[in-house]
Amino acid sequence: MNSGHTIDKRALSAGIDRRALCAGSLALIGVTAVKTSAAADETKLEASFPALPYADDALAPVISSETIAYHYGKHHKGYYDAVLKAVAGTELSGLTLEQIVRKSAGDGAALFNPAGQLWNHNFYWVSMRPKGGGKPSGAIAARIDEDFGNYDEFKKQFAAAAVKHFGSGWVWLIQDPNNKLAIVATANADSPMAHGVRCLLTCDVWEHAYYIDHRNRRADYANAWLDQLVNWDFANHNLGAG
Repeated sequence: MNSGHTIDKRALSAGIDRRALCAGSLALIGVTAVKTSAAADETKLEASFPALPYADDALAPVISSETIAYHYGKHHKGYYDAVLKAVAGTELSGLTLEQIVRKSAGDGAALFNPAGQLWNHNFYWVSMRPKGGGKPSGAIAARIDEDFGNYDEFKKQFAAAAVKHFGSGWVWLIQDPNNKLAIVATANADSPMAHGVRCLLTCDVWEHAYYIDHRNRRADYANAWLDQLVNWDFANHNLGAG
């Protein structure tokens, strides 16, 4: 069975390249972070701040309209504006958002942080749906049973990865190059996609994602996210993507 792994933030301060850092963390679960495309379609930069696919209050009570107003309306929009400003008039302006994220992953934080956060948030919003959550159906259900033993074990490991992750970041369900599902945590703006690994779902564990509604109770947020919001249709789509 797989278990969640967190990229060590101390290595960042030691100057280790972000690309190697993520590859090292993924290697703990037998993942080689090469040759695997991201599941999501490539996104034109000008279209990389889409409208939410549901009303602002549709995810309540787990995520309130007040949280959406700050998280989507200010944090997410701020990343979009920062990326547009950073690439304006440069050769990067013609690239897709995914290309910008992958290109900047090893080149410092100035562009990677807002670009990574922009992509991560786009992926996060569609990792949820109103009246979602609970046990999955379809191909993802069979894969979870195969790779984690059963859904309850998957839920336990995913929630634990969210709670144990130190500081800001993300928890991901990924499909590794060996076609196995695994849970990985990344720090700050990082993502498996930035390093060529297929993402199926993500849960945002930055404090601004849950603090208005759950204060410091990240465990409550993580478990409610799994029980009431996770979008298994999106995971099934990503699992089947080429």
